[in-house]
Amino acid sequence: MKSLEIFSGAGGLAKGLELAGFQHSAFVEFNKHACASLCENFDAGKVFFGDIKDFDLDTLGGVDIVAGGPPCQPFSLGGKHRAHQDGRDMFPYAIRAIERLAPKAFVFENVKGLLRQSFSDYFEYIILRLTYPGFIARPGADWKDHLHDLRSIGALPYAGTRYDVSFKLINAADYGVPQMRERVVIVGVRADLGAAWSFPAETHSEDRLLWDMYVTGEYWERHGIPAKARAPIPVTLNEKIARLKGKYGMFAPEQLPWRTVRDALHGIPDPRSEHGIADHIFRDGARPYPGHTGSDIDWPAKTIKAGGHGVPGGENMIRYSDGSVRYFTVCEAKRIQTFPDNFVIKGAWGEAMRQIGNAVPVLLGETIGRELMHQLSARSGLADTRPVCRARI
Repeated sequence: MKSLEIFSGAGGLAKGLELAGFQHSAFVEFNKHACASLCENFDAGKVFFGDIKDFDLDTLGGVDIVAGGPPCQPFSLGGKHRAHQDGRDMFPYAIRAIERLAPKAFVFENVKGLLRQSFSDYFEYIILRLTYPGFIARPGADWKDHLHDLRSIGALPYAGTRYDVSFKLINAADYGVPQMRERVVIVGVRADLGAAWSFPAETHSEDRLLWDMYVTGEYWERHGIPAKARAPIPVTLNEKIARLKGKYGMFAPEQLPWRTVRDALHGIPDPRSEHGIADHIFRDGARPYPGHTGSDIDWPAKTIKAGGHGVPGGENMIRYSDGSVRYFTVCEAKRIQTFPDNFVIKGAWGEAMRQIGNAVPVLLGETIGRELMHQLSARSGLADTRPVCRARI
């Protein structure tokens, strides 16, 4: 099955979908450094460097899935919170791609801030536009007028393509990514396919990590850490550990443990040693400051971030049990985002970290992609009855 990646970034979601079995038709990306990364890791002839407004969707053949991460700055908790008033809001162009291509499914990822109460009407508008991509606004109507009509669509004529759309706030740590990363994932499946989409069940849990650390000690044994060097139970977790024992008794929680920074970096040498790894270069000058103390080595990393005014280094540091800190190398940040070690991120440290921070964790993309592939493959014998729609936004 073929996929179109829009707002591709460095290609985290694209790599995950590739591992799930999808074949790329094209990549659309505006940032030159991210395009360089895409060209390094995928077919460079399929990479469109430029504004999505200038990409000709009609040059593509059949596309089964459209995927990407529309720029999140309009909705970011750390941004200006302007949503539809922000010129960086690219959701209208994501909707245009769905309208023009009528793919079997789509996957979009965005920041948690998209679910803020102040954005609720606009988020509802996004979901309804994705559900009925061919329902065009009346001449002169703004988005609020269009939302009003979409809410009443059951009483209005509509013969265009319809999608069953679901969204979920996902913590990537619950799917085996060694990072506390909460993002909204939106999935739509074309209604005529009759596929019953549901998000994959979580595979990893905090309960199991705490159990392996403080009930059985298996976590420390796995890493060969002697008892005297193990982190003590934080006072804030004493009651939680006690409840775990009462809840599960003699049997461990069924899910796998959350993966920690130590788990992710297993086998990577100290960056200050002689190692020959091109993107594993030690960067000096890491300093903690209030609210930005780095990621504990024995816990899932804090969200790898990419700020609008440069990389906020406090979030991109590793903190050891003795309180010392240092910056993650690019190689290590890739592990945190579950990129393959041989995936090349172009650019200097700050730019590379920006790309990594903006990416969808590869493992999360693969997990969602495999479920989509399963659902779509199960319906592949059905005739394609989608209506052709060439209306414009």
